[in-house]
Amino acid sequence: MRLWTVHGNGYRIEPGQVVAPGERLAWVPTIGIGMQHVVAMFGATFLVPLITGFPPSTTLLFSGVGTLLFLLITGNRVPSYLGSSFAFLAPIAAAQSQHGPAGALGGIVMAGAALFIVGLIVQAAGHAWISRLMPPMVTGAIVALIGLNLAPAAWNNVKEAPATAFATLLAIVLCTVLFRGLLGRLSILLGVLVGYVVAAIRGEVDASAIGDAAWFGAPEFMAPEIHWNVVGLFLPVVLVLVAENIGHVKSVAQMTDSSSEALDPYLGRTLMADGLATTLAGAGGGSGTTTYAENIGVMAATKVYSTAAYWVAGLTAVGLAFLPKFGAAIQTVPVGVLGGAATVLYGMIGVLGFRIWVEHRVDFGNPINLTTGAVALIVGIANYTWSVGDLVFEGIALGTAAALILYHGMHAINRLTGAVAPEGDHLQVGGSTNPEPEFARPSWDDPAG
Repeated sequence: MRLWTVHGNGYRIEPGQVVAPGERLAWVPTIGIGMQHVVAMFGATFLVPLITGFPPSTTLLFSGVGTLLFLLITGNRVPSYLGSSFAFLAPIAAAQSQHGPAGALGGIVMAGAALFIVGLIVQAAGHAWISRLMPPMVTGAIVALIGLNLAPAAWNNVKEAPATAFATLLAIVLCTVLFRGLLGRLSILLGVLVGYVVAAIRGEVDASAIGDAAWFGAPEFMAPEIHWNVVGLFLPVVLVLVAENIGHVKSVAQMTDSSSEALDPYLGRTLMADGLATTLAGAGGGSGTTTYAENIGVMAATKVYSTAAYWVAGLTAVGLAFLPKFGAAIQTVPVGVLGGAATVLYGMIGVLGFRIWVEHRVDFGNPINLTTGAVALIVGIANYTWSVGDLVFEGIALGTAAALILYHGMHAINRLTGAVAPEGDHLQVGGSTNPEPEFARPSWDDPAG
């Protein structure tokens, strides 16, 4: 693992220059930028345990530990923060209804192990096969149906305190419109703070747990339970994590080296690191992790891509996890606030899937693309369910399977029969007739992690 050389005089970045991953500024500004990374990931990372009921401090601990592991495994060459993934929300909710929190943690462990195995394969064979398996048409459908599948959960929270939920939602909307830069990217966190104040005024906040909590102490750990009938709930999440991970790494490579292939040799490592971090989090009571677009946004704004700042961020997150009062304060966020924030977040996840289609110019004049998206979305949104013995496959798993089977199956039939596509339809994948399309790349201002 390489360490860093000091960029310039350590304090100034000349116009047109960036601080590369193997460089750093002086330690004072580096620590400041590392703290900024903690702020950027904070809102999204903490909303996941608040929604799922997992201990926030435990999630924060494994987020920091996962980031440090990521830096070690990638040889200190890929700057990225691992925060809580919203893709886990729906399967966690379904698994908890069947087997409680321990069963949901078991599902996170299985997803992490599967992602680690994918990373091993990518390290050995390259990532081109993933692009063929999941072109933008399929990736967009999977991301969209995961977000839209959560719509009933958001409504259930809003019904508990509609006035507070509306105030939270309105604050998020206004912060998004009125603020730019880092504040704009923190609109959800700022909206939650406003909603919290409204909830406190309305008498909906119970702060007694804060007074009872100690200032210093270890986070609350939970052991997972493995139930194989939840495999179908969690495996589709692995596909989303692969898309996020590879997309984010390529974005960072393009911003630092003017080539999206610059970090390709490390893609297997980044997937293995994310898988290991997710497995470790599930084994101890934390939420599954993913590379965070919010922190890519910080790098784009500061022009500092130094991995040194991420070491600071990871160590800071670990330190905050050992402040029980801090975790207790997070857990006092009332359900109405969560409902308002979830309305935005779940919708954003769904719209991110549509954005993948738009950015890659997926041709919906092609009946194969149109049918794939139509069936997958309805199966996911309506939460179709199929039971096979003890195994239960719900909307996300079935919708994912529908997207993969329909897309590849219909293309195979089309090739065998020699059917001619409608005029103007070139069976495009990602806006190109290239049989190996560019992988769906989330932009660095992605607000959903």
